[in-house]
Amino acid sequence: MIKKLLLFVLSVYAFTLHAQQNYFPDADWQIKKPEELKMNKAWLDSAVSFAMKNENKVERDLRIANMKSYSREPGYKIVGPMKERGGPAGLVIKNGYIVAQWGDVNRVDMTFSVTKSYLSTVAGLAVDNGLIKNVNDKVGGYVWDGSFESAHNSKITWHHLLNQSSDWNGSLFGLDDWADRPPKEGGIDEWKNRKLLEPGTNYEYNDVRVNLLAYSLLQVWRKPLPVVLKEKIMDPIGASTTWRWYGYENSYVIMDGLTVQSVSGGGHHGGGIFINTYDHARFGLLFLRNGKWKGQQLLSEKWINAVQQPSTANKSYGYLWWLNAEQSWKGISPKVYYAAGFGGNYIIIDKEHDLVVVTRWMDDSKVADLLRLIIQSAENK
Repeated sequence: MIKKLLLFVLSVYAFTLHAQQNYFPDADWQIKKPEELKMNKAWLDSAVSFAMKNENKVERDLRIANMKSYSREPGYKIVGPMKERGGPAGLVIKNGYIVAQWGDVNRVDMTFSVTKSYLSTVAGLAVDNGLIKNVNDKVGGYVWDGSFESAHNSKITWHHLLNQSSDWNGSLFGLDDWADRPPKEGGIDEWKNRKLLEPGTNYEYNDVRVNLLAYSLLQVWRKPLPVVLKEKIMDPIGASTTWRWYGYENSYVIMDGLTVQSVSGGGHHGGGIFINTYDHARFGLLFLRNGKWKGQQLLSEKWINAVQQPSTANKSYGYLWWLNAEQSWKGISPKVYYAAGFGGNYIIIDKEHDLVVVTRWMDDSKVADLLRLIIQSAENK
């Protein structure tokens, strides 16, 4: 009996020791020198210099940037908060430690479609908590207000909304699905009366439909999604109190007798998540650690794996995360995945090298080059 008890104690100790091997930051995030983590300092310094020299060309006044970028969308308007952006900023996290940083990493900035990966996380929490029984369930079984009643829309599942293959047809908060990034060919009549495609067969990046996912998740959670994210994820990982998640001036709905804002999945019309670089890095580290933080499983490993599965309609896209599955970033592992937003905002997860890279306001065409330099440093070549 004593021998069995001793073996049990030793096994618990071994498990605890293993669980504590990974470093997680407290309020103050430890900084390590590259050589302490067996990284090549010269390559890492080159990466930082490269990031600083390759700022995105998008205007600092993001209202102007949006108006220029989306001017051909019929009736385009800004209906959510916006903020003038800062300069290039970023962090390299190796083995959980900060090993390099540049720019103002404390500055709270818009993050545009990186917000989508946070929204995906709220969906994952709904699945983990049994609020959504299966991602292949039809959303109309959960949201019965008419949004999914038509013959076409009634076929749409959570899976379709999460990988942007739903081809949902309709208007939400005064915005039409067909007016979001319309084709270069044709005009309004053709766009309005297009042939609807079978859900799951065609990928189309569309913020109205992503906002529909946020609205649908609000119906499931029945409380503001920023509150869900704060309580379930951001507070446990030690994020600051400075991040915010906004919707539109007209995206308020009544939920159980209370007025609640349905948030947006990006900054296409303003809104989305405004956040600093440190908080992005904590969020990235949670994914690098398969949803676990200091021994607590905040998000199931099953969901972490699910977001990385290439969709049928687009092999480079999972559940609101981008994948390098088809090596659009040449020479970089197909297992790398990342959140990406307008203006050069990225959270990159490289599990093979135990890296999280966050970069803000960088030239999109140079991000892969930056990552190659960091990987060369990690491989100490």
